[in-house]
Amino acid sequence: MKPYTYLLINLLTISICFIFSFDKRIQFNKHFPAFLKASILVAIPFIAWDVWFTAHQVWWFNTDYTTGLMLLGLPVEEWLFFICIPFSCVFTYFCLDKFFNLTWLSAFNNIIVFVSIITCTVIALLHFDKSYTFVTAIVTAATLIYLHFVVRAAWIGQASFVFAILMLGFFPVNGVLTGTGLESPIVNYNPKSFLNIRILTIPIEDAVYGYTQFLLNIYLFKVFQKQ
Repeated sequence: MKPYTYLLINLLTISICFIFSFDKRIQFNKHFPAFLKASILVAIPFIAWDVWFTAHQVWWFNTDYTTGLMLLGLPVEEWLFFICIPFSCVFTYFCLDKFFNLTWLSAFNNIIVFVSIITCTVIALLHFDKSYTFVTAIVTAATLIYLHFVVRAAWIGQASFVFAILMLGFFPVNGVLTGTGLESPIVNYNPKSFLNIRILTIPIEDAVYGYTQFLLNIYLFKVFQKQ
């Protein structure tokens, strides 16, 4: 079972959400095309980032926990990660937005955006020598600037609230990937490339990385929904 660990993480993450997508009250299955378009478009730059960082040993994968199938230097499980994790996240956002009135959270858009941009900018300036930290901070700041000031997204507060809830699932999933409960981590990080501040075994950059990926998936999902 050990070589299937990462694959099982992906499948367990998506399975329940996928099954409930066909529930008559939810009918998220009708939005599969919009999700697939969004997730693939978001995955392209993130996979390119992943390939580059893996090639330069910013992080690397323990192949003891993968099936051994590789594409562009990444385990096939890592490619599936960019579909499975966003699916569960977008599904959760869709359900909460459908059944609850979250519009009041828009009142927090400005404070979330300004605090996040300032924090990311300061961190990027102070830690420009740490590639994972620097790139994550810059990409997050740029994403928020685009969403808030260019496309005027009114849902950043709602998305941030949902992401906070999703952290309950983020900790066990990313925890296992980074070594919680395993003999060694599935994903390993070069200590010179990040702040080395961890939430249990999870680098804090992973949470910020996930937040940015989530925001971009929601944005494009909404775009393709309208089409």
